[in-house]
Amino acid sequence: MIAPQHIHPLLVHFPIVLIVLLVAFDWIASLRGIPVTGRTPAGNASTAFAVLAGIAALAAFYFGGVALDIAEAGGFHSDVAEIHEGLGETTALILAVWALIRAFAWFRDFRIKSPIAYSVPVLELAALGLVTATAYYGGELVYNLGVNVAHAVG
Repeated sequence: MIAPQHIHPLLVHFPIVLIVLLVAFDWIASLRGIPVTGRTPAGNASTAFAVLAGIAALAAFYFGGVALDIAEAGGFHSDVAEIHEGLGETTALILAVWALIRAFAWFRDFRIKSPIAYSVPVLELAALGLVTATAYYGGELVYNLGVNVAHAVG
């Protein structure tokens, strides 16, 4: 059985990969003049990436809270953890709201036309920046502070 504090590191890579995929896909499609909204083939793929990223971000945030509770119960406390938790909450909320917006737009077959269509990947690029900042502080927790990491016996 996987320890509850180890579920977060397993899940956290999914929203990271999915938002990177979403940004790359939407930029390439938009630059080629392919609509990434509505019920087009590209819109279907883009919406799927956005919805999956939102779901994965919420799951990662939930299990991040579990991992932090376990670490704090063991005596750990750090301002880095508080920053990471705050960024994680904001990131999960933004990706979940974006997933809902994209799912609603797909359901209604709403298509954004150029040049406004570039606003979609621009917004997603901002979300990627937020994911990157969150990941940075998560890396600080693991690699510099060793939170919830077993120490190697040497």
